[in-house]
Amino acid sequence: MWERAEVPFEFCGCVELRQMLGLKAKTEKELADLLRQVSLDSVYYHTHGPLLRHRYRAGVYSNDFATWAAVEVRDLVLGEHLAVIDPLSFDSLSSLREEIVSAIDNHLASITVVPRVVYGEPFEFIESTIMGVPTGLETYTLEEFVQALSEIDDTTIYYHAIETRVRLKPARTHFSAWLRDRLNLPSLAARVQALDPYAVGLERIRSQMLAYCGQVLSLGRDL
Repeated sequence: MWERAEVPFEFCGCVELRQMLGLKAKTEKELADLLRQVSLDSVYYHTHGPLLRHRYRAGVYSNDFATWAAVEVRDLVLGEHLAVIDPLSFDSLSSLREEIVSAIDNHLASITVVPRVVYGEPFEFIESTIMGVPTGLETYTLEEFVQALSEIDDTTIYYHAIETRVRLKPARTHFSAWLRDRLNLPSLAARVQALDPYAVGLERIRSQMLAYCGQVLSLGRDL
């Protein structure tokens, strides 16, 4: 008989509220200068937000800065430097900002002409706020969790795997914390925690979580 949690997993979706900041960069130097000034909500929008806006794929350029450098400025070198920055490897949005600015500064120091937009579009800074939306869906067992996970909107996956982890600062995703603390499935929880949404996208995260949970249910024990 599978353990029944005393505290349910409460699924919450989300909506993104965007605000244009009226700040545009036409050169890579302007990009770095403006990036130093904008709010951390803008840093979040351009680094973590693309995953919410492109849910079904994990692009080569995982953040807006890398995409702009490579596609609009046609600077593939900077685009690649920015693309390898892992947003989840930083303890704060401030340190993530510093790393991106440093990458741009180092690139500019290595060349003689500042790359700029010629035929492409300038970089437009936007900031966003993510609003949680309760779904009313609660699960107490692993079987119920699997059923709900297969049905929820992918914005719900984003909320529990990214938004709360980055802005509310828990050490683990909501999914892994509940599986470990409430259902006493530490190995399953560790595998779920290790999933990288920036490498595979939100839909792949869902399918991998379902596969891991299915293995536990099939084996009748933790992985």
